[in-house]
Amino acid sequence: MKQEESQQINAPQPDTTVSVKEVFDIDVDMQVPAYSQTSELVPDLDPDYLFDARTTLAILSGFAGDRRVLVTGFHGTGKSTHIEQVAARLNWPCLRINLDSHVSRIDLIGKDAIVLQDGKQVTEFQDGILPWAYQRNVALVFDEYDAGRPDVMFVIQRVLESSGRLTLLDQSRVIRPHPCFRLFATANTVGLGDTTGLYHGTQQINQAQMDRWSITTVLNYLPEEKEVEIVLAKAPHLQNDEGRVTIEKMVALAGLTRSAFRNGDLSTVMSPRTVLTWTQNSEFFANIALAFELTFLNKCDPVERDLLEELYQRVFNEEVSEAAAIG
Repeated sequence: MKQEESQQINAPQPDTTVSVKEVFDIDVDMQVPAYSQTSELVPDLDPDYLFDARTTLAILSGFAGDRRVLVTGFHGTGKSTHIEQVAARLNWPCLRINLDSHVSRIDLIGKDAIVLQDGKQVTEFQDGILPWAYQRNVALVFDEYDAGRPDVMFVIQRVLESSGRLTLLDQSRVIRPHPCFRLFATANTVGLGDTTGLYHGTQQINQAQMDRWSITTVLNYLPEEKEVEIVLAKAPHLQNDEGRVTIEKMVALAGLTRSAFRNGDLSTVMSPRTVLTWTQNSEFFANIALAFELTFLNKCDPVERDLLEELYQRVFNEEVSEAAAIG
């Protein structure tokens, strides 16, 4: 069967550059290609976002050098938002796909669909998200990469090489990548499966596929002082001296849960995302202890509740049950 080469879709290429030092506050002398105009697929810019230097440089290498970048690490550390916020500052169209077990090969590649043409029903092949993005100046991000189905993962493997062409056998069609197509992924594990008990449903990833990711960076929990700054930037009602002290205690408690998890004393950890949610809930309830109970404590194993209440008392110098009492 003869394979036909698809024509390149006309999508704009970067028309300017940005300084990494000026835009991301990272002390490197580097210019990265960018777009001067935004578009509907460019993520919303968060002006208060704080970047991790190592992770940001890895992501920038994906945009500037067409590297395939995999960001791994614990949940709630900002892996996906890191990619989105880099894209937002480059005005680069970005599309996130949650690669859960319900995403099939058909979803990625495409399928025949019945459409109306001149008042008649005809069958027409409609591209899936992968060939659609592959032909455009889009940064495609696969979230939960280590939860994908094996048949889906082998489809993705075809495009992991930056110069690789995507062959659609059903259509006898070969697609070349757009020069500005970029591919990223986020995962909680590094392709070896769940070794912590936290991420049920993750899979071991074929090592031949892992080898095709040209950049792998790890984004885990940040130093406490940096996490405090991130949380404080997202909590306007706590942006005062007393509020900073409160956030420092929140982050310290989160750190204790992570230490207890590493020691095998807890099966659940408080992520930076959880701390952010805690601050938001504390504003609504006007009660730090009640917000802690409703945000995190009630999600944990009842057997571990005594330990968590002890950690809370150690940091805040008050009992959760008493401080969270209503009326």
